[in-house]
Amino acid sequence: CTGTASCNNRCKFCQNWHLSQRSFEEIEHIDITPKQTVELAHQIGDHTLPRSVRVVGASGSPWELAREFMCDAVSFTYNEPTVFYEHMFDVARLAKQAGLGTLFHTNGSMNEEPLAALLEYMDAVTVDLKAFTPKFYQEISSSELEPVLRTLQQIHQSGVHLEIVNLVVPTLNDDMDDIRRMCQWIRDTLSSEVPLHFTRFFPAYKLTSLPPTPLETLESAAQIADEEGLQYVYIGNYPGHERNNTFCPECGEKIIGRVHFTVLSLDVVEGKCRFCGHKIPGLWRDA
Repeated sequence: CTGTASCNNRCKFCQNWHLSQRSFEEIEHIDITPKQTVELAHQIGDHTLPRSVRVVGASGSPWELAREFMCDAVSFTYNEPTVFYEHMFDVARLAKQAGLGTLFHTNGSMNEEPLAALLEYMDAVTVDLKAFTPKFYQEISSSELEPVLRTLQQIHQSGVHLEIVNLVVPTLNDDMDDIRRMCQWIRDTLSSEVPLHFTRFFPAYKLTSLPPTPLETLESAAQIADEEGLQYVYIGNYPGHERNNTFCPECGEKIIGRVHFTVLSLDVVEGKCRFCGHKIPGLWRDA
């Protein structure tokens, strides 16, 4: 994963505010050569690297190191990748040439032309659909809903794998009628196969007075998504919950077992459910 600092949104609930709401000069960082990246790889594995990392030119490259260390994909995340678009585009293009997978996590505010160019070098995109009301976007994120909906449609139409994340913030975007309308829009405008992740909010940045999202709220949202026909509905930021897993929408068997981000079991073979043969959307090594 790679990221920098700053963002083009001003979300009061931001879970990564220490990066997204600061300039690069304001955060601790390391200027790092490829050789130093190799040395730091051991620290990352031991969870002893507490700072952001910036790669600077020298002999070798980030994607060459990724191959050497058995990394098969490059992701752009932590802060909004739109603000470091040129860097992301160059790395993604070279990463694809090297046979690496590519993905980015975005707030969905990128203009159509640069997004189209970027999607040529992307395998997957995760978009934060923060709420389904313009008022929330304007008052809580200092942004707009409509560009995000357009971005979602553009990504889906491109054929790049798309997933959606909705961080459920108590009292602000947890109205179940709005969540139902959002699920209906995803089903009717995109596809019932687009994965939707309802994730748990934790008090952060300017909303420290709010409580963490109750599990009951997340489960109610997920139930609504089920009722509206969405086939891949998850609960995130809640390790150990049954909805961390993926279930085949045809036979109901668990086909990917997870705890948070760790995959414990995989019963998808050549892109299909091992138990019934139903085709599962996604990116699969053996498909």
